[in-house]
Amino acid sequence: MSAYDQFIAVVQHQLKNVETTQRPAIEQAAHWVAEALARDRFLWAFGTGHSHMVAEEIFYRAGGLARGAPILEPKLMLHEQAIEATYLERRSGYAREILAQHPLAAGDVLVVASNSGRNAVPIEMALGGQALGLKVIGITNLTQSRQWPSRHASGKRLFEVVDLPIDTCGIDGDAAITLEGFPHRVGPPSSLTGLMIINLMVVQAIEYCVQAGHPPEVYISSNTQGDDHNNRLLEKYRTHIRHL
Repeated sequence: MSAYDQFIAVVQHQLKNVETTQRPAIEQAAHWVAEALARDRFLWAFGTGHSHMVAEEIFYRAGGLARGAPILEPKLMLHEQAIEATYLERRSGYAREILAQHPLAAGDVLVVASNSGRNAVPIEMALGGQALGLKVIGITNLTQSRQWPSRHASGKRLFEVVDLPIDTCGIDGDAAITLEGFPHRVGPPSSLTGLMIINLMVVQAIEYCVQAGHPPEVYISSNTQGDDHNNRLLEKYRTHIRHL
């Protein structure tokens, strides 16, 4: 089987596993988000390394929640100093500094994404959110996380500290396909599965809100007729969401 066909098969397999095994957890997460939106609260999301894309996915995009707020820390996002980011996400105490820059509050929901779930910053971000009174959801690879020790002083991994873990159904090491004559696996699907999970959570939450008679504010594509609509939302939330 070619690398092309292998990767498609692996991604389809992992997405199907998410669909069939994680639905109860995703629906529970969506209920929490819907309840928060009905009370005019916010959905926050955070990730380090490539997992920051899960946080960015909920932010300022067509069909996305106006109250979807990412926590994006450039030093942890790879585009400035990738080597430093690898070691910085292991540093205890850094999550507290990041949290201080964003107005998370009781009644909000926080999603923390980490494929390994073993580094200090995502774990402390989850603990910090709980201390502020948020429901905290973890998107993580349980197969990998269970095989490696925590790098946090508590000895716990992300799935052990969040209110609700959601499994990306990946494999240890993430990269998932093998090539004849090449010693290393390639093709990491975790970003694709993480993005699907958070989108499932958001669209299901929006449906719950509509069914309850509390339709949430969402953005319209700025490449269609969205500018006036979006500008009203941007003016409303720009003082609360740091990255607007």
